[in-house]
Amino acid sequence: MKTYFQKLLLVAVFVVCGCMSNAQMPNEKFGKPTNLEWDFTGWGDAVDADAIILCKTMKATYVLSDQVSNFNESSTDISSDNITDFGKNELDVNNGMVKYEFRLRTKILKPEGAKHANIDITYYHLENNSTIIADELYDMKIRVFTKNEKGKMEKRKVNTDSFVTERIDDNYVVMHVVVPDVQAGSIIEYEYNIISPRPAFIYDWVFQECIPTVRSKCEVDIPAFLKFNVNAPVSTFIRSSVEVGHLTYDANRADLKRAKSCATNRYQVFGDYVLPEGTPLKHTRFRDNDTAEKVADLTCRVATPGVTAPVYMPEGHTHLRIK
Repeated sequence: MKTYFQKLLLVAVFVVCGCMSNAQMPNEKFGKPTNLEWDFTGWGDAVDADAIILCKTMKATYVLSDQVSNFNESSTDISSDNITDFGKNELDVNNGMVKYEFRLRTKILKPEGAKHANIDITYYHLENNSTIIADELYDMKIRVFTKNEKGKMEKRKVNTDSFVTERIDDNYVVMHVVVPDVQAGSIIEYEYNIISPRPAFIYDWVFQECIPTVRSKCEVDIPAFLKFNVNAPVSTFIRSSVEVGHLTYDANRADLKRAKSCATNRYQVFGDYVLPEGTPLKHTRFRDNDTAEKVADLTCRVATPGVTAPVYMPEGHTHLRIK
């Protein structure tokens, strides 16, 4: 009887360990790759890839001040019922901005995949005479993880001061991020934030890249008094949800006893194990000559009456692109 329970306990331990291991993929925690990520070389039709995206995320939230509305002082919440018309409030850089948090982890699988360590970041930067209205990139951190001959992990930080910026039209520029000295087996992590003075604009999110993607995720938190047409993709690889959120915003007046807040529409969209469009499907149950389907992007277009549509990127450009 004792031996039976010992065996049962051993089986339970293996099951728990297996679940813990599977829970590491996809891994959204940045700073240190997991053992499973070090061993991961792809899946199914992605086993022959030169490189692979382990995780790619965007989080967009609004930064509001109390100047955004003219509401009843007895109320502590901003809603569509107690805020004046969006256009009359002139929601702009003085009282409302959008904060983005971008994260990307890529693994190089073959020597020829080293080019995929480089990325392009396209963002808004308008210069008109002496006026500059631009997104601000800050807190950019790039780390390269490798393992030496003894199997010990080594971490190297990349200098971000030397990246070249190129103007693509009157409104947008692209930063070419080049990561040197990567090799097969290297894992590269990128982290950066953006503060944008355009509250009527939200960057599109692209789920498919030129290499396979294990996890692509975006979270967009929009104040409920703003109206956006949000197009969430419908695909076997994508799942999405929307729920009521809560946003506390800056109080610039000393007479406010409590921070003000507003309800939000919080969108979360996940894409897992997404192949590049057109990838031949060989390792699945699909018929011969089948290819990976096109997965639509997440788009948010302002629909608030009286608000002029912002200037969007030139066709063919996205904010974050893997080279």
